[in-house]
Amino acid sequence: MAGRINDDDVKAVRDAVPIDAVVSEYLQLRNAGGGNLKGLCPFHDEKSPSFQVSPSKGLFHCFGCQEGGDTIAFVMKIDHLSFSETVERLAAKASITLRYEEGGYNPSHQRGERIRLIEAHQAAAEFYVRALESPEAEIGRTFLAERGFDQDAAAHFRVGYSPAGWDHLTRYLRGKGFSDKELITSGLSQDGRRGPIDRFRGRLMWPISDTAGDIVGFGARKLRDDDNGPKYLNTPETPIYKKSQVLYGIDLAKKDIAKASRAVVVEGYTDVMACHLAGVTTAIATCGTAFGNDHIKILRRLLMDNGSARVIFTFDGDSAGQKAALRAFEDDQKFAAETYIAIAPDGMDPCDLRLVKGDDAVRDLVEPRTPLFEFALRQIVGRYDLETPAGRAAALDEAAAVVAKIKTSSVQREVAVQLAGLVGILDQEFVVRRVAQLAHWARNKGGDQGDRGGRGGSQGRGPRGGTPQQSAPAPAFSGPALNLRSPAHRTERELLKLALQRPALVSPAFDAYGVDEFTAPPYAAVRRCIEEAGGAEQGIADDRAYLGAVLDAAPDNTVRSLVTELAVEVFIGKTIDETYAGVQLVHVRLRAVDRRIADVQSSLTRLGSNVAPHELAAAQSEVWVLQQYAQNLRVHGAAAL
Repeated sequence: MAGRINDDDVKAVRDAVPIDAVVSEYLQLRNAGGGNLKGLCPFHDEKSPSFQVSPSKGLFHCFGCQEGGDTIAFVMKIDHLSFSETVERLAAKASITLRYEEGGYNPSHQRGERIRLIEAHQAAAEFYVRALESPEAEIGRTFLAERGFDQDAAAHFRVGYSPAGWDHLTRYLRGKGFSDKELITSGLSQDGRRGPIDRFRGRLMWPISDTAGDIVGFGARKLRDDDNGPKYLNTPETPIYKKSQVLYGIDLAKKDIAKASRAVVVEGYTDVMACHLAGVTTAIATCGTAFGNDHIKILRRLLMDNGSARVIFTFDGDSAGQKAALRAFEDDQKFAAETYIAIAPDGMDPCDLRLVKGDDAVRDLVEPRTPLFEFALRQIVGRYDLETPAGRAAALDEAAAVVAKIKTSSVQREVAVQLAGLVGILDQEFVVRRVAQLAHWARNKGGDQGDRGGRGGSQGRGPRGGTPQQSAPAPAFSGPALNLRSPAHRTERELLKLALQRPALVSPAFDAYGVDEFTAPPYAAVRRCIEEAGGAEQGIADDRAYLGAVLDAAPDNTVRSLVTELAVEVFIGKTIDETYAGVQLVHVRLRAVDRRIADVQSSLTRLGSNVAPHELAAAQSEVWVLQQYAQNLRVHGAAAL
């Protein structure tokens, strides 16, 4: 049984691995002000970035879906890992040797399933690369050479070769300590009559990595005529490999995609190689499946999906390529980026084009030429005889139904006008109305499932139009929802942000504030967490340890999410100093004093003549003292606290 990871080692991992470096492996981050970074949330769909990272605090928070936490929480969530698997993975990045409470130093049998499967793939990739140098792999080296790829190119893309025997890799990985169960689960081996055998045999091998750079699968190309398998054989679906969620070359291209706000989608492994070697380092490809929703999500996070971003699809000019282009157009509206299509002369793919015409031709190919919607509509319209009224009507019916799927009304109208020109209908407004009518019918038929997700949860900031999986958890506090227009709630929020982000500015005064001084139940819950963590003064000496203690004190994910939100949210004020902090402290305290005065006076009014003389005197004295205190706060500010 694996021991519990030593707490000091967990803290060392948290401190050693910067959260912005980890998050940047999955999405593009930009300056959000106040020392924070922002990007498109990887946990829910959104059009504008509401996901923020605070490098100084080591925290992230999404203001759209309320996900938040530290580096470990981010990796656990995005890669579906257990706590121990995540710590082990981050420890490996930071070269930290972990200790376990029951003794031992990171033994392999204690490592989580995902870590083990990735390690198996890494070992397999190294095995395949070495095998490419063997005499048997001459056929593979020839294949690469005939397509313009030398030894350096093969090494750069870690291309390898799987020996033709039954169990060369299986025996090798067994020798590395991997169990038969792990080899079958990984997809590297499969069941044979006498035990596991290699899944890939006698093929050229391309390692497929995820966005973080971990090898999660392989693409294998047939080389011999006596191989009865498919031309390309990919890793089957496994716990770490989902073909609809991986893009070949994304690990090599992601930085340039983010930098240039451009991605080039090609159709095969050799096309990716050809593009990168020709200088088009933003090229990626799907792995045995059509370009779909999950691929779009990956690219959107890297592109930041701004209006200047571009996605260029390259498809063969044959019928299959045209169908692929039409499928891509179906998803076009899910990008904020502009989408284009590039088809090489004579229907050549980028690999062939590079061989025949050189690197310059590949670079010229992917310079945006034809908007994807225009290409798609031309393909549809081209199937009809536009010389006849019946042909024009049929072309309009099919193409208009496609244009009607565009959700943005201004874009829909613009494309409808262009469709009128393609079909040869002079009355543009007729086509615009026809498209709008089809869109209206489609909405009514589908029960318009638009963004109905209101500002849910007790925080009034629920997920946007969410699916059930994105719904905020039930709140751990009772009371009315936050009203961020309320001056009291705004001030309480600012004070809690100061206590979490700039504790030195509000200490020690803040720690004397009672939970009941925060009128919003969610804020009272956060105040209680700070109290249980030892108070804001704890944050002066060790900011990250303090925030970790506050998060640990949270009773559930709802409160924990609010803590991370407040810990990364930008302040309302422009200058955050002692004066600003003093104003928030005074306003929160002053409102609490005024509420107490009102409560006492209300009680006296209700009791009337039934109040005992000594109780009346005590109450009047309390009111007088509180009124004097309130006056001092108004006149002298924070000095009167």
